[in-house]
Amino acid sequence: MFGIDITILAIVGLVALSTAGLAYGILFTRIETEKKAESRVRKVKSAEADRVQVKAARDRMNEMSKRRKSVQDSLKDLEKKQQEKSAKAKPSMKVRLLQAGFKITISQFYIASLIFGVVASFLALIAGMKLPVIAGIFLIGSAGFPRWFVNFMVKRRCTAFLSEFPNALDIMVRSIKSGLPLNDAIRLIASDGMEPVKTEFKRVIEAQQVGLNIPEACARMINTIPLPEVNFFAIVIAIQAQAGGNLSEALGNLSKVLRERKKMKAKVQALSMEAKASACIIGALPFIVAFLVYTTSPDYMSILFTDPRGHFIMGCSAVWMSIGIWVMRNMINFDI
Repeated sequence: MFGIDITILAIVGLVALSTAGLAYGILFTRIETEKKAESRVRKVKSAEADRVQVKAARDRMNEMSKRRKSVQDSLKDLEKKQQEKSAKAKPSMKVRLLQAGFKITISQFYIASLIFGVVASFLALIAGMKLPVIAGIFLIGSAGFPRWFVNFMVKRRCTAFLSEFPNALDIMVRSIKSGLPLNDAIRLIASDGMEPVKTEFKRVIEAQQVGLNIPEACARMINTIPLPEVNFFAIVIAIQAQAGGNLSEALGNLSKVLRERKKMKAKVQALSMEAKASACIIGALPFIVAFLVYTTSPDYMSILFTDPRGHFIMGCSAVWMSIGIWVMRNMINFDI
């Protein structure tokens, strides 16, 4: 009985093994085919994923290339406009009065200049000066000094603007980061800023109210504040409007650049103070010596004022002194 059971079990085992071998032999080809098919499917999916990634990378590169080209085109257009502006003649007196912050018309300026020249000539006449000297004083008082005063006020106003402009940019950066749009950030400076930045941003708001967009209104700011820093600001706003990007980061970088330029100017000014002091001493030395000689020996110096040859010598000396002072001034002034 025990032997029969072992024989039956052996037969069953052999039959099962034979069946399994037969089934494996039959199904082996199908199993290998399915494995190869799955491998090919995986490869195809991987290739498709790679193509998608390559296509996405290519699209990003194309987008960056388009954006870079747009920025370059914007810079070229702005540079062309700036060159056209610089190629034109110097700003008229009306524009200079606006840049100086004077709220007077051009006719009022000319009337005031004429009155000043007449008063200066009248004082020279009372002092007993000769007619050519009075004519020269009238010319200087009516045409020279008023224009110099306007140019002086323009430089003074530009210096005050440049001192406050980085602070205004920082306020704009914080406003934009907090969620305010650019227009509201400009209005914030126009209402709570310091002069003369406040006035210039008010002009930007007024230009928007008459139909100009923000880049165009900011580009007009250089007409009243002739500074390269203002041109930088207009370029940043124009590029952001055309190509997009992080405006707060761009304005923050611009503020940092302006502060570094200010530090560099202060450093250059400190290093050139010795040369400026020497130039002032050299320029003032002839006048000081002439005054001391006239004080101690008036007869020795009076011939320069009474004799025509003395007048000629003084005229030539004034010309050469002016040339020397102009050369020294150009040697010690640096543009940053």
